[in-house]
Amino acid sequence: STGCPEEEPPGGFCSPSPRGEPHCKPETHMDVQGFRWVRWRVWLCHIGSVLSLGLLLVLFRWRPRLGVLARCNSCPLAFANILLLRDSFGQQYVVELLCILNGFQVPLLHYYLFEGLRYIWMARKGAFCRVRLTSNAYVKHTLISTHFTPPPLAASSSVYGTNLIDVPVKSFMRLLIEEVLNPFYVFQVFSIALWLTDSYYYYAACIVIISLISICVSLYEIRKQSNTIRSMAQQITNVTVRRSSGEEDSLSSVELVPGDCVLIPQEGLLLPCDAALLAGECMVNESMLTGESVPVMKTPLPAAGGRYSPETQRRHTLFCGTQCIQAKGGRPGRGGAIAVVTSTGFFTAKGDLVSSILYPQPINFRFYQDAIKFLLFLGGVALCGTVYSIVILSRTNTTWWELVIRALDIVTIVVPPALPAAITTGTIYAQSRLKREGVFCISPPRINISGKVSLFCFDKTGTLTEEGLDVWGVMEGSGAGFSELVPDPRLLPQGPMLSAMACCHSVALLGGQPLGDPLELKMIESTGWELEEPAGDDKTLDSEFGGHRVLAVMRPPACPLQSESVAVALVQRFPFSSSLQRMSVVTVNPEGQSSLAFIKGAPEMVASLCLRESVPAQFSNTLRTFASDGFRVLALGYKTLYGQTDLSTIERGEVERDMQFLGLLVMKNLVKPESAEVITTLRLAHLRTVMVTGDNVLTAVNVARTCGMLGSNERVIFVHATPQTAHSLPSLRFHLGEGGTEDTATQSSIDMYTQGLYQGVINYHLAINGKSFSALCDHFPEYLPKVLMRGTVYARMAPEQKTQLVTELQKLNYRVGMCGDGANDCGALRAADVGVSLSEAEASVASPFTSKSDNISCVPLLIREGRCSLVTSFSLFKYMALYSLIQFSSVLILYTEKTNLGDLQFLFFDMVLVTLLAIVMGKGGPSTELHPQRPPASLLALPVLASLTLHTLLLILGQVSALLITTSQDWFVPLNSTMSGAANLPNLEDTSVFDLSGYQYIIMAVVVTKGYPYKRPLYYNVVFVCVLLVLFALMSWLVLAPVPFLRKLLKLYYIPDMNFKILLVALAALNFVFCFLLEMLIDRGMLNCLRLLRGRRQSKKLYKRLDVLLSDSPSWPPLDQPLVPPQCTVIGLS
Repeated sequence: STGCPEEEPPGGFCSPSPRGEPHCKPETHMDVQGFRWVRWRVWLCHIGSVLSLGLLLVLFRWRPRLGVLARCNSCPLAFANILLLRDSFGQQYVVELLCILNGFQVPLLHYYLFEGLRYIWMARKGAFCRVRLTSNAYVKHTLISTHFTPPPLAASSSVYGTNLIDVPVKSFMRLLIEEVLNPFYVFQVFSIALWLTDSYYYYAACIVIISLISICVSLYEIRKQSNTIRSMAQQITNVTVRRSSGEEDSLSSVELVPGDCVLIPQEGLLLPCDAALLAGECMVNESMLTGESVPVMKTPLPAAGGRYSPETQRRHTLFCGTQCIQAKGGRPGRGGAIAVVTSTGFFTAKGDLVSSILYPQPINFRFYQDAIKFLLFLGGVALCGTVYSIVILSRTNTTWWELVIRALDIVTIVVPPALPAAITTGTIYAQSRLKREGVFCISPPRINISGKVSLFCFDKTGTLTEEGLDVWGVMEGSGAGFSELVPDPRLLPQGPMLSAMACCHSVALLGGQPLGDPLELKMIESTGWELEEPAGDDKTLDSEFGGHRVLAVMRPPACPLQSESVAVALVQRFPFSSSLQRMSVVTVNPEGQSSLAFIKGAPEMVASLCLRESVPAQFSNTLRTFASDGFRVLALGYKTLYGQTDLSTIERGEVERDMQFLGLLVMKNLVKPESAEVITTLRLAHLRTVMVTGDNVLTAVNVARTCGMLGSNERVIFVHATPQTAHSLPSLRFHLGEGGTEDTATQSSIDMYTQGLYQGVINYHLAINGKSFSALCDHFPEYLPKVLMRGTVYARMAPEQKTQLVTELQKLNYRVGMCGDGANDCGALRAADVGVSLSEAEASVASPFTSKSDNISCVPLLIREGRCSLVTSFSLFKYMALYSLIQFSSVLILYTEKTNLGDLQFLFFDMVLVTLLAIVMGKGGPSTELHPQRPPASLLALPVLASLTLHTLLLILGQVSALLITTSQDWFVPLNSTMSGAANLPNLEDTSVFDLSGYQYIIMAVVVTKGYPYKRPLYYNVVFVCVLLVLFALMSWLVLAPVPFLRKLLKLYYIPDMNFKILLVALAALNFVFCFLLEMLIDRGMLNCLRLLRGRRQSKKLYKRLDVLLSDSPSWPPLDQPLVPPQCTVIGLS
């Protein structure tokens, strides 16, 4: 089964289903297979587990599907008691089917729990479906009108579960078992058992101690993190619920179920669930979920039937985990507000975010995938070494038991168990440095991914430009035209324009201080009017304004210019919505006279809702002029509401139509001083920058040019797409911008520009708005990739369109970064490969990265740290691989000579040399500049594999040379051939190989540590340089003049010949020179000649292939040529 079809009621609002079934949201991406236990198979597996000493259970844990297939039979879902789930990423999970029994022990309901969510069996649909009251997105009209909780569904708490985001905190014993069963520790246990059998007691004991410390630290961190998330997620409070009888009950928030009607007190509440606001207004701080520090005004759902969605109607939805600061107007006589519960537990917005932290999606990054493949390759090398050791040792008098032990020992040497831990040290250092710079990360693997970002999207307002705006002026307009720009709104004559600016807002008072959107605060401040709100249950203001329920009152200043102005009361408010691009209010004058509706929003949207004769003929040209100069422009309108209209139940659609156009409010939005510098830095580093904003397209183009996204010699082409209508086909057109549109540009200038464009002389950028983007995606998908390749400005984009843009760019194989500062960017921030939220919060669950900086200077810092971390991970990976290959070579050479390294010799190499170097290698910081070329991400690329192979050959050559030089000396004494392995230590063969390989561990740390252009030079890593010098001195001391105590401890042969020992040091130096030169030549492109031999290949990245295609396309984009979809062309011709 892959889910169930979603059904919707024919109309009305959202409610419990009249058939008594909860609405269920399908999970079409989840594949579900049913199985039943087979008793004899279960018993057989128990016996197999005992006989295999538990290894069979370990295998079943690593491969859940094998465990199910071994113990169960496949069956239809209706008869299953075990389910095998497979998600869209191919990961498999085994879950047990649960059931709810009635009083007669008869099953009422079958369900399973997965990642905190509940899926119930719907026999009618033949599938398991996710329980969710609002999935069909309707709320019943009776809930809106009467505000009571409907009779609960049968066993509703059993159906929906408790209202608790319960983060499991496992016991230490369970965590210990799960940690020990990790493949890494299973391999460690196998290795330790092998070493103990081979009498490597010191080494085994040391690894046991280190492993235990590692396990304890890991368990502590996991437990601490689980407790932190649990305390953040789990929220229990007492709430008041209104019943159908009108009674009010106080109960724990844990008992809430969808459909309950919750009373929100006047002083506010930390919301324990998602709820739709039915009556009253709430001022809510949503920073915990969105990172947006400005509180948001929530207003009641419209009274009429219609589709409800928590995403599209955010301004009517209270989200779990957010703080309601104050509530008012919903309960006459008692204050507060009323809301209906729509989602509980993990089904809430907060639950969804907590779930994304607990169960993150697997990261599709080539570096991590190649690391697993390379470990398998090392396993193959270990197999070859095992075969070689068996052949060599079988020729001696080695017993079969020793032969097996020696052969298996090769595996523990070649596959370094510390490799996964070692390659994360660079990320840990980078995370620490970012935190010091005020950038917090909740997903460390994303740091490496940020090093591969090829395109960065930026929100405009508050990100590239200042958050606050200053009023530049007001221009009144009517059908006769526009009047002169009035710089100070206080100078406006008394009339609807001044009232509109004073009243059309969602600002509220908290502790006597106005609170709300910075733009609206500036607008009210510019008028001089003062905001007043009813205090609690005080009816004085209601009486003053004709008995209407007053939300707020705006009073004019006591000054001669506005002496004729009268106070205005807000009695109905329809808040701003990004998707609607507007807000509106309904007002009355004292005594309830003269009811007016005001609207404020995007000029194009407001003009479309106004009577055509009231909009000035110069509207488009005037708007274009202001927007081209970078001003933020809002339009205002109004209309008179006549006496027969019921203002308390009036609908938004009725208010926002047939309006009278009032004029334009022009605001100056300055670009932040850091924006241009950062954008220039990114462009010089060949990183594409894209602006995604909800503002006007011409304003966005101006800001893009000001901050450097568009160069002075680069032109803008506007993309205009229209959807299909009853009278016209969808169309797509490209026209020249920058005041050079078809209205103002002469045909000769277009022809000249077109000639330059098609000859590749002029660079161009595309600009598109949200409506055109939607039409482009729906009707012209074949042109979408080309537009995305050249698109730089995306304006009037709704939040869901921002998310769609990010995902479409990712389909072109871009690694996409997104930087934003508000709730409108949350979806895009989470969809991007690297999301950066500019927020005062230390860590926001809205994105992987949160910067305390209020500008985009954190973006190049993050990319530099990402590149540094990625290169460090590469270096550590190569070092750990070479360390294994050095030791692998040493052991095979000594096996050939019938000896081996000693217990403490292994310990000295692994603990003193390699571990110490691996820890401090990654401390080097990032380069101060962004290089135009991104670092590689593939471990299986030719340079990496060639480097490892050639280095290994040079290292083997060095060790063999040391051995041959030793055996050629006159004083050479052969080892005792009657003994084998470490039993015949000390001997000259072992000592010479030990001396040279000790230097090789040190010199390879220098060779593989990369600096320019992604990291600072090696000498800036002072700790690493000091450790190198100390270890080099220690190794030289052991080679040239070891004290007897250390020599005996390490079982080294005493060599009196100082010239020979100096020769060994010289051989190590020569080894270093050759390896260093080889690495440098590979970095400089020595292997490019091999690529020339194989011929030029197309890039695997789609955007690079498209870039080549567009560069070679002399006729794209076709200017001022209307295009229609191919299928429409065929229809038209036919």
